[in-house]
Amino acid sequence: MDWADELAASVSGPQVVNDSKTPSGTVHVGSLRGPVILDVIVRALRTRGLPTTLLYGVDDLDPMDAQALLTPDAVEHEMGRPLAHVPDQEPDGHASYARHHAQVFIDTFAGLGIHPDRYYWMSEVYAAGDVDPYIRLALDRADRVREIYRRVAHVQHPDEWHPIQVICENCGRVGTTIVTKWDGERVWYECRPDLVKWARGCGRSGWISPFGGRAKLGWNLEWAAQWGIFGVTIEPCGKDLSTAGGSRDRSDAIAREVFEREPPINVPYEFLNVGGKKMSTSKGRGAAAHTIAEVIPPEQLRFLFIRTRPNSAIEFDPDGTDAIPRLFDEFDRVADATAGREVRGSLPPNPDRLFAYTVLETDPTSIAACAGAFRLPFGHVAFLAQQPTADVFATAEAEKGDLLTDLEREILDERARSARAWLDSYAPESARIRVRRDGLPAEAAELDGVQRAFLAALAEGATGDGESISGAAWQARIFDTTKAQAIPAGRAFEAIYRAFLGRTNGPRAGWLLASLEPEFVVGRLREAAGAGETVEVSR
Repeated sequence: MDWADELAASVSGPQVVNDSKTPSGTVHVGSLRGPVILDVIVRALRTRGLPTTLLYGVDDLDPMDAQALLTPDAVEHEMGRPLAHVPDQEPDGHASYARHHAQVFIDTFAGLGIHPDRYYWMSEVYAAGDVDPYIRLALDRADRVREIYRRVAHVQHPDEWHPIQVICENCGRVGTTIVTKWDGERVWYECRPDLVKWARGCGRSGWISPFGGRAKLGWNLEWAAQWGIFGVTIEPCGKDLSTAGGSRDRSDAIAREVFEREPPINVPYEFLNVGGKKMSTSKGRGAAAHTIAEVIPPEQLRFLFIRTRPNSAIEFDPDGTDAIPRLFDEFDRVADATAGREVRGSLPPNPDRLFAYTVLETDPTSIAACAGAFRLPFGHVAFLAQQPTADVFATAEAEKGDLLTDLEREILDERARSARAWLDSYAPESARIRVRRDGLPAEAAELDGVQRAFLAALAEGATGDGESISGAAWQARIFDTTKAQAIPAGRAFEAIYRAFLGRTNGPRAGWLLASLEPEFVVGRLREAAGAGETVEVSR
């Protein structure tokens, strides 16, 4: 987490951190990366003692320009109108389409430990007159704006083009209007039928005052105006906006040359990808943010977004894969490293800082307690969730070798809910596991002599224990037996899965055996080893 600490160390004085979102439809989980990154920045700033304000805005005066989420009968009427003026498509009491989709997204923030000091809605900011001074400057300096577009973005606007869109007095559309004149108090606009391909203007034209919410600035100007209105000092944004000549470059130039203020510090961040492509709900790629938040708990979801630097893309495809269990396992390793426990394999740089920014707790004592808590592996919890007689809490205490603390019970309860939700929604078929208690699976007949000898040796080593042992102990016993029998680990695990599950793969074998009664385990191992046949066991 050097990047966040370095950013905090590079600034001084009060800071205002801002982000905003256009609520054009269901917001996918990838859009949470920005708010989580902002929260990490705010934590780093406040840790250094800098007074910091976190803002989050909704750009709800933007036009409706995506048809996927509107009913067919609404497309012709609503396309091009401000999102704040489009009726909610769901009968759930929201005042508008924008309020519905923005609120569903914002409702995920608190659970992730993200608590903006203020939410703002641009439709209200415009109506209050807060944008009026910036509208006047943009119109007075329209030639300067056109020059910036030419120089920075190589976009050539005609000399009569003005950087503002009026809300048509007749049809209510904003996406179909163009302003061509400004007399110092009013603008001349036209609502053109053919201005854009996705909406049809009504043909109205006339003079109108652009103030008090009757018009809106173009996106690049509105962004720069937000920085001035709210005194923004830091605003990260996505890679697509940070390309050379893109939206951020244009808005930076407009801030400096039109509105005469320095733009905020940028922290560009990459996308969350599915199959190498940016998540896009409208294109069927990626899960809705509020849906994935029901499966992945807050700390693991935060971890997903900040385990890599902001400028690194994240590949994450939860549907039909083991991406979610692997996310839990990686989180557990970072927690273990933070607590000072031995961890095999590579770790992210500064795992203790990563863990501190991942968990919801912010004070050092609580962070340390969270890192030190016992956690049953997610895959094992998912397995237990599918066994009718399993007691997940008793299993966890057996694995720990002691009673669970209140915090550990909360973690386990949360993990059990997540496992059930994962099994119901995203888990691949291979994760659905049933122990074959009704008899030795037919698949065990395909075991060869080496595998049978391994199972016989494993049963012999377990005979006489008389009580359950932990998954870690079983796992160690399995590896010791593979060495003694000179059998590759992969073939040894396959033998166990065939004997108990009737398949060639499954959850971690040690934890599978630990979840079953010792007598059943020994009996099944012997049965699979040869059902009474003599098997030579290496000693």
